[in-house]
Amino acid sequence: MNNIVKIILAGGFLGAGKTTLLLKASQHLLSRGKNVGLITNDQAPELVDSVLLVNNGLNVEEVSGSCFCCNFNGFIDAVQKFNIDKTVDYIIAEPVGSCTDLSATIVQPLKQYWSDKIGIAPLSVLADPERLASILDGGDAGLHADAAYIFRKQLEESDMIVINKIDLLPAAQLDDLANKTKQAYPDSIVMSVSALTGEGIDAWLDEVICRNDSGNRLIEVDYDKYANGEAVLGWLNGTVALSGETTDWDKFIITFMNELCARFEKDALPIGHVKAILENNENTVVVNFTGGISTMTVRGSASSGDACRLTINARVETTPENLDAMVRTVLNAHSESFTCTEVAWKFLMPGYPAPTYRFDTIVSL
Repeated sequence: MNNIVKIILAGGFLGAGKTTLLLKASQHLLSRGKNVGLITNDQAPELVDSVLLVNNGLNVEEVSGSCFCCNFNGFIDAVQKFNIDKTVDYIIAEPVGSCTDLSATIVQPLKQYWSDKIGIAPLSVLADPERLASILDGGDAGLHADAAYIFRKQLEESDMIVINKIDLLPAAQLDDLANKTKQAYPDSIVMSVSALTGEGIDAWLDEVICRNDSGNRLIEVDYDKYANGEAVLGWLNGTVALSGETTDWDKFIITFMNELCARFEKDALPIGHVKAILENNENTVVVNFTGGISTMTVRGSASSGDACRLTINARVETTPENLDAMVRTVLNAHSESFTCTEVAWKFLMPGYPAPTYRFDTIVSL
């Protein structure tokens, strides 16, 4: 590696808005004349996040097939690619949304083995305000108890808790949430942003760029509960090519995602997140929901055409087989309008976490 690059780890539970944060933060850094690399992470390939970020002209490396902590060497390989092939000033890395214990398994090893080549920013944990409020009130944020346990542990080990989606909150409600968060986690810096509008992004970047006090605490993690918290969610990543008669792709993807959300709601299946990106040549539309239909967001436009590429990622509390069947059923309901060709398709249950490293002491720099 040719120069010191600073790594910014931006974790947080599924649906917190991490990918939107990566996109907006990259744009802000680029506007400052800095070169930026992004690392996405998931248990399987065909990531909506990677497609979205690449389509926005950003430098992206993907670590798939396992979380960063269970494939630390793969994570380092991705870091090295940036400074060998496309020298960057900052790397923003997005761990799997159901991953915790990052201080012990990622931050401390980085400090121990790579601190002469890599600067390490404080560990940021992004939080959806509605789910955060539930957790602070002793609830489970609409999740299985063991999945909510992961969320709590993410907050507990954070150097910085970043409340996202503040564009959805009145000022008084945000102040109250921030105060409650600080009371619950007094050792963490509490900040607030809107990854969608960009509000607060510069302040967050200024903080993580200037600080090097990362991984300030280690937490106790019940790995059986942690493993079950991931395993209660079925995971599906798939990409299909659609072709046929001229179709309004925006209307199609919104209808498809509404029908899919309705199926999950009908069976009362808790949702981690479901996101899809539809590409029609240079035109793209991204649709995401983290709960009921009221949580659905739509960005961009794919316009009309006779062919497109659809990538979907779903994390829902059901078996992988049932999740696969439900997604296929909704997709096949539109089969009369076009031909659907499978490009890649994988559904799974994450395995038991097996970190490459797990430090039991804090590394001092």
